[in-house]
Amino acid sequence: MKLLITGALGHIGSRLIHDFRPGEFREVILLDNLSTQRIPSLFNLPAGVPFRFLEKDIRTADFSQLLGDVDIVVHLAALTDAANSLDRADEIMSVNLEGTTRVAEACRQNGCRLFFPSTTSVYGVQTGVVDETCRELKPQSPYAESKLAAETALTRMMGNGLNAVIGRLGTLFGPSVGMRFHTAVNKFIWQAAMGEPLTVWTTALAQKRPYLALEDAIGAIRFVLTHENLDGLLYNLVTTNATVQEILDVIRNYIPNFEVQLTDSRIMNQLSYEVCSDRLTKGGFSFRGDLDRGIGDTVAWLNSVCHGNTTKKG
Repeated sequence: MKLLITGALGHIGSRLIHDFRPGEFREVILLDNLSTQRIPSLFNLPAGVPFRFLEKDIRTADFSQLLGDVDIVVHLAALTDAANSLDRADEIMSVNLEGTTRVAEACRQNGCRLFFPSTTSVYGVQTGVVDETCRELKPQSPYAESKLAAETALTRMMGNGLNAVIGRLGTLFGPSVGMRFHTAVNKFIWQAAMGEPLTVWTTALAQKRPYLALEDAIGAIRFVLTHENLDGLLYNLVTTNATVQEILDVIRNYIPNFEVQLTDSRIMNQLSYEVCSDRLTKGGFSFRGDLDRGIGDTVAWLNSVCHGNTTKKG
């Protein structure tokens, strides 16, 4: 199998490519535009895996040449900072919709399978537990709107020869060499580790949201790579649903002393909601991640730069 990964040096991609082993692939093409300069994601890659790195942007790359003998594309390239997407709406749509459509069309023309990670943020304001059959989607940010628009475009193309799997990912937690700290759990950990106040939305403490352990994201991608029967369907990828207060309580197990500072945000879901991922588990996948372990591992990664601000549990 020959694999191409877009956005290969990011939070998910950097963990995925360090998980590969010799003999799994004929070649692994890593494509990234280096806009975030996460070059260290390329350091110490597993020996014996036939990697090839290309610095290219999905909006301009010539995929007709790149995908000639590629079997599957894992399309991770995206702009993902939902909280700041209000100020970058046009750019977000350009990358997350137009760029994704270019990749998908090239996959369709070249007969490549495609894995596309969307987001559970497309559910927006909901009550109770939602699953993939939910039809009243209410995205609350340009980021979520762009992912939903890309889903719609891909679904239409799947009716015209595209073999693809769409995964709606919960908010990621857990460390990788290419990780950033703008999403909820990781941002809280960074602020606590640096001795900064944790900025929490005023109404968010008791609200539940869906979260995805990075190890489960990697496991699900690997599962998709080897199960073509999943093609053409939409899957929620969620390890756990948790409130902000529950997340803060776990962080206190590792960093006992931090201040919580309540703030308002232009992006604000007014109701809690939980996301069910039974469709994928019924398909044979097991979610193995754990919020406590993911937070503990991230704190451990930060220990060396926090000058004693962090402490291990127990």
